[in-house]
Amino acid sequence: MKTKNIISFLSFLLVMGISAIAFAQPEAAFNAQEVTARGLADDFGLIALAAGLGIGVAALGGGIGQGRAAAAALDGIARNPGAAGQIRGPMILGLALIESLVIYALIISLLLVLKVG
Repeated sequence: MKTKNIISFLSFLLVMGISAIAFAQPEAAFNAQEVTARGLADDFGLIALAAGLGIGVAALGGGIGQGRAAAAALDGIARNPGAAGQIRGPMILGLALIESLVIYALIISLLLVLKVG
């Protein structure tokens, strides 16, 4: 139990640290004229890294979510085979919603990469 609390706290600190970096202000105020003058070539590596990490985390989370949803549905069907028809529909709807979130992350990653390239 103590290990679980420590891991939860460290995960919370990690998430809070990443959000602080994401919202940090650069040295000068950000405006559109500086971006067009400087170009996006300086930020290409960071944008590509963000897109890759974003889709990787989305795929990992989607895979875990779909696996848990399917396992729960199969467990319910194994316990009560007569309820298979009632379980299958909501399970497929849940899997579609999980997959739509992963596709949404893919679209955002592609928009980031195509904005640079």
